[in-house]
Amino acid sequence: MSKIRVHALAKELNLSSKDLLQKMAELNIDVKNHMSTLEPEDEKKIRNAYQSKSGGAKNIQNKNSVVNDEVNNSDTKNKHIKDNKGKSGQQQLNKNFDNKKNKDTKNSEKNKEFKSDKNFSKKHNTKENFKSEGISVGKNKKKKNQYNKIDMEDLNELGNRRKQRDLTKKTPAKKRSKAQKKQDKIDAIKNDESPIKIKAPITVKEFAEKLFLPVTQIISKLIVLGIMASQNQEIDEDTCILVADELGIEIVIDEPEQEISIEEKLGLDYEDSEKDLKSRPPVVTVMGHVDHGKTSILDVIKKSHVQESEAGGITQHIGAYTVTVNKKKITFLDTPGHEAFTSMRLRGALITDIAILVVAADDGVMPQTIEAISHAKSANVPIIVAINKIDKPGANIDRVKQELLENGLMSEDWGGDTIMVPVSAKTKEGIDELLEMINLVAEMQELKANPNRMAVGTVIEAKLDKGKGPMATVLVQKGTLNFGDTVVSGVSSGRIRAMTDDKNRNIKKAGPSMPAVILGLSDVPNAGELIYAVEDEKTARTIADSNREELRKNRINSGSKVSLDNLFDRIKEGEMKDLNIVVKADVKGSVEALIQSLLKLSNEEVKINVIHSGVGGINESDVTLASASNAIVVGFNVRPNINAIELSKNEEVDVRTYRVIYDIIDDVEKAVKGMLDPDIVEEIMGRCEVRQTFKLPGNIIVAGIYVLSGKIVRNAKIRVLREDVVIHEGEVASLKRFKDDVKELNTSFEGGLGIEGFNDVKDGDLIECYIMKEVKRE
Repeated sequence: MSKIRVHALAKELNLSSKDLLQKMAELNIDVKNHMSTLEPEDEKKIRNAYQSKSGGAKNIQNKNSVVNDEVNNSDTKNKHIKDNKGKSGQQQLNKNFDNKKNKDTKNSEKNKEFKSDKNFSKKHNTKENFKSEGISVGKNKKKKNQYNKIDMEDLNELGNRRKQRDLTKKTPAKKRSKAQKKQDKIDAIKNDESPIKIKAPITVKEFAEKLFLPVTQIISKLIVLGIMASQNQEIDEDTCILVADELGIEIVIDEPEQEISIEEKLGLDYEDSEKDLKSRPPVVTVMGHVDHGKTSILDVIKKSHVQESEAGGITQHIGAYTVTVNKKKITFLDTPGHEAFTSMRLRGALITDIAILVVAADDGVMPQTIEAISHAKSANVPIIVAINKIDKPGANIDRVKQELLENGLMSEDWGGDTIMVPVSAKTKEGIDELLEMINLVAEMQELKANPNRMAVGTVIEAKLDKGKGPMATVLVQKGTLNFGDTVVSGVSSGRIRAMTDDKNRNIKKAGPSMPAVILGLSDVPNAGELIYAVEDEKTARTIADSNREELRKNRINSGSKVSLDNLFDRIKEGEMKDLNIVVKADVKGSVEALIQSLLKLSNEEVKINVIHSGVGGINESDVTLASASNAIVVGFNVRPNINAIELSKNEEVDVRTYRVIYDIIDDVEKAVKGMLDPDIVEEIMGRCEVRQTFKLPGNIIVAGIYVLSGKIVRNAKIRVLREDVVIHEGEVASLKRFKDDVKELNTSFEGGLGIEGFNDVKDGDLIECYIMKEVKRE
């Protein structure tokens, strides 16, 4: 008899997997999770338990029917009683009404008598009668007039005094010199026994203001202590204490308060109560190596589960879209998985619930697959592996599972906890099972959100459209985003003027886990920024201005990121205890050798961690990962591409490339020990692409080039890159523009380039031009 899985049995019994697992725990049946198989005895035991429950329910129904019959009989009896009592009840009501009428007539007569008594008192009770009886009339009024008379006398006397004094002339104040005022302040500080509170680090100017002293006096004290600092430079806690001791002033260093953003102060993002939470669709990111069928799987899912009129390629104007599977919605992120994960982790916003890792059955685990696993694990997101292209002749599912096991992912079939589904985007085999597994994992996670509140979401991507202005693709996480809402994201704010869904249809609202493109923001927000719906535009502008000011302060006060040049200084200051490194090389053997050599350099003061390693050129993902982890990027026989170079400059990430493995080890070792000597720095002049090659007499190959960026200089050095791997380094033999020799070629120009002693140039190769420049180390 074939064994059944827990989730399949739950489906038969119309239960959720979680409820069934709880019931199995009560019955002392030991299972790991919803994918575990059940023994026939355990299955029979569970079925019997639920059958006995249904039998009990039938008995209860029978009892209820008997009770209902009894109730019906009692109702018929009550009807007879009511009919008999009807006449007598009507007679009693008539009697009560007559009694009430008689009472009302008596009360009206009494009221008339009372009014006549009042009129009598008005006529006969005069002031003379009261006086004859010895009662004083108007006594209180007389007292009041006496008080008024006293008040008027006081006011007249005050007025006479003011007339005697000339109010136009002011009494001349004694002039005090600035030195006397400063001395008074210093004396007041010295006489005051309570210490002055100061937050460190603090600028010299602010420190002087806190002590009520001139800046020049503080600077002179700092010079005596051997510290050369201007009024705008910051001084640390120890320096503040030393200067205060020199001046004879007691200070106390305040502990720095935890920084709270203005959004937190206003309570825009708060925890919802359990009763307000409702289930929401899961957000799924699809990752994988190039050409492993990631886009094909997304195409199949969209075509199969969306109306035919909307079929076609994946929509590119939005970064997310939704499909409906078994009456349940799933939101897919249409961005490259590893980029999305690292960007979100860098900004502290995790919007992905489930990661699907696509691996080709005929290709196996590739470098970008390993990179995607690293990003998913660092984001702490459950992974479902889709083994694609199982219809190909060379497909080997077991080999793929073995390679994934080496990278820390063990299949459930082999006793692990990672769900692996064989699929084929071509034949659509296994697609439904993959979607079912997504729903199953989402059900186990119990994804919930409160739709009835002000919206909080994340910006997936944003761009500036020439006709429409700033456009932002938003994924709502909490609440509901409505058309016309006022929103704020970082330094941009505005009112939503238009809102469209992933099918480019106008919508009025978007609930949790639903994507939408919004128009109306003042600026283009950053990808990964949180977006909040607020009450009015004034609040939105206040938050945006506050964030802009905070960003400006951070730019001024932000210290540079770690590099080999400043590593030893940061170790001495106690800032750096770990050195994180991203290692890239041309072959796998070099990577392993380099990692082993670098790990041996760890000492008591600094520990070296290789957070990511791979084969191939240095790309944007490596730089982003290094920026998020405060790491340096080391390349051996490989080069960064243009986008990676630009990103490393913006993110201030130290990217170093080497040709000799010992140079890497020496540089890192010297950096750790603080002995990094000044060396010659390489400056990139430009980069060009080989469009066509020409053969000249004498077996000379000339490359027809197009300059992509910078400029190509005749006297500079060059390196030839093929798929971001260095294949040759040398010098320029000749450089021509049409038939004329030229000294340089600028961006977007075409020309001919001859390489000294190298003829193995092919179409599509990249040629990088650089010079060696000596930079004095400060």
